[in-house]
Amino acid sequence: MSEQDLGTAEQEVVELCRDLIRIDTSNYGDDSGPGERKAAEYVAEQLAEVGLEPKIFESRPGRASTVARIEGEDPSRPALLIHGHTDVVPANAADWTHDPFSGEIADGCVWGRGAVDMKDMDAMTLAVIRERMRSGRKPPRDVVVAFLADEEAGGTHGARYLVDHHRDLFEGVTEAISEVGGFSFTVNENLRLYLIETAQKGMHWMRLTVDGTAGHGSMTNTDNAITELCEAVARVGRHTFPVRVTPTVRSFLDELSDALGVELDPENMDETLARLGGIAKLIGATLRNTASPTQLGAGYKVNVIPGQATAHIDGRFLPGHETEFLADLDQLLGPRVRREDVHADKALETSFDGDLVAAMQSSLLAEDPVARAVPYMLSGGTDAKSFDDLGIRGFGFAPLKLPPELDFAGMFHGVDERVPVDGLQFGVRVLDRFLDAS
Repeated sequence: MSEQDLGTAEQEVVELCRDLIRIDTSNYGDDSGPGERKAAEYVAEQLAEVGLEPKIFESRPGRASTVARIEGEDPSRPALLIHGHTDVVPANAADWTHDPFSGEIADGCVWGRGAVDMKDMDAMTLAVIRERMRSGRKPPRDVVVAFLADEEAGGTHGARYLVDHHRDLFEGVTEAISEVGGFSFTVNENLRLYLIETAQKGMHWMRLTVDGTAGHGSMTNTDNAITELCEAVARVGRHTFPVRVTPTVRSFLDELSDALGVELDPENMDETLARLGGIAKLIGATLRNTASPTQLGAGYKVNVIPGQATAHIDGRFLPGHETEFLADLDQLLGPRVRREDVHADKALETSFDGDLVAAMQSSLLAEDPVARAVPYMLSGGTDAKSFDDLGIRGFGFAPLKLPPELDFAGMFHGVDERVPVDGLQFGVRVLDRFLDAS
C-alpha cells in the first residue's frame, strides 16, 4: 500500500470494528438471540460498496452468513479462505466498565463484546479487502472471505451449514486463516513471540443424567439422583487428566524453552506457566484433556426429591486422544450416569511449515523486527473444524501486537473485552503484506 492507502485502511479498521460491536449478535445457543442478519447485511454493504458481489446465506431466520470471492492475479492457483464469525457470547452491561455494545474508545482501546472474539479480525479483513479493491490491487490468488454465523454455539447454522449445503463457495480453496492466532507475547525488548494456531482440541459438550427414586424430602432416600450426580460431577471437576504432549505442543515448548533460556518439563509446568501471564490460560489446557462442569439441573420444589438430575460438561480432548478421554471420563462418572453429546467435533493438528507459514513469518517480521512466529495449540475450537471436512488446512492468524500488560486470553468471553487501536492498525498492515506474500 502507499502511505495514503495505508492511512485510509488503518483509520477505517477502527470504525469498522466499532460498527460491528454496536450490532448485537449475542448467541445464547438456543436461537433466542438477535441473530447475525444485521451484521451479515452490514458486511455485505461494505463489500458491495467497493465492487464485490457478496452473497448472504440464511440457514434459518436471522442466522445469516456473508461470503464473497476476490479474483486473484492467477485464478489457476489454489485459493485462500479468510473466515471469521460475527456472533458473540452474551454480555451483562452491569458488569462492564463501558457498555459492551457501545464500541467506545477509551485508554487507547476499542471496548465491547467481540473486540477480540472476533469482530477485530472481521474489521481488519474488511479494511484490507476494501482498500485493495479501491486501489485495484489484486491478491496473487483468489481469496474467499466468509463472515459466519453461530461459531459460538458450534457453527451448526454457519460454517457447518455452508460446508454441507454450499460447498461450491469454497471451490479450489486449500488453505485458510482465522481467529485466535498471530497475537504477540512479549518475552523482552528484543523478542516477541507471535503464536500461530496450528492445532486445536476436539470437543464433547455433553449432558449427564442420573435417574433415582422420587420421594418426600423429609424421608430417608438412599437413591437420590442429585446426590449420585453431584458426586460424579465433583469427581470429574477435580480430576487432573495425564499430560500428553502432541507435536504442536512439543514445538511450542521447544520455542518457549529457547526464548526463556530454561529447559521445560511438561510434567512440571506450574513455574513456567506463571511466567506466561495471561496466555497461561491458553497454554496450560493444551497439555492434557479437560472436562469442566458448567451446568446443573434438578428438582422443582424444596420438599420433593426429584426422580432425575442432569448436568452439563464441557469436555475437550487433545488430537489423537479422544478414545482415551472418553474412557477416562466414563470411569470417573461410574455406571449410574448416562452421558450424551450435545455437540461434538474433532480435534485438528497441522504442521508448522509451507509457503503460507513463511508468508505469516515474513509479514510479521516486516512490521515488528523482534517478531518470532511459533506454533501453538488452541484449547478451544473454531470454524476451522468444519472447513477441514473440505480438505482445507487451517491456521489461526489474526495478527495483533499487544502491550505486555494486557490479559489477552482473559478478554475471550470475559468482562471488559477490548482491543488496542494500534493493535488493529498493526493487524491491517500485517494482513496486507500477508496477502501479497501468500
